[in-house]
Amino acid sequence: MKIEIKRLNDGFHMEAANENGNTVHIDASPEIGGTNKGMRPMQLVLTGLGGCSAIDVINILKKQKQELKDIQITVTGERQKDAVPALFTEAHIHFKLFGSVDADKAQKAVSLAVEKYCSVAKTLEPNTRVTYDFEIIAA
Repeated sequence: MKIEIKRLNDGFHMEAANENGNTVHIDASPEIGGTNKGMRPMQLVLTGLGGCSAIDVINILKKQKQELKDIQITVTGERQKDAVPALFTEAHIHFKLFGSVDADKAQKAVSLAVEKYCSVAKTLEPNTRVTYDFEIIAA
């Protein structure tokens, strides 16, 4: 795995690219001179947590032959107060599952995804309490 990051201005606005040419913009907060032209690095960590666990939920529900029509994820995080570095202490993932999905199978899929398969959750685990819940919205 390789990421290349290049600076786009004389401040903190940067573009990260992977080996396939996919990009994401990164920037700092205006309080330290950023311009809000990209996601902040710690926002990207939460993005990774949500994306990683969502991929696992989708895969598990497919294997369970569930009719998942769509999925939306909200991830929130709390960081240490007055600490440098300010690590995440808590992260919560809320999954909205759209379609004809059995609640017991959804519970199993979500718990396996977050507790067993999501590499980002496991990476955060030593310092961060990762919690989750879900709701099913029938299609």
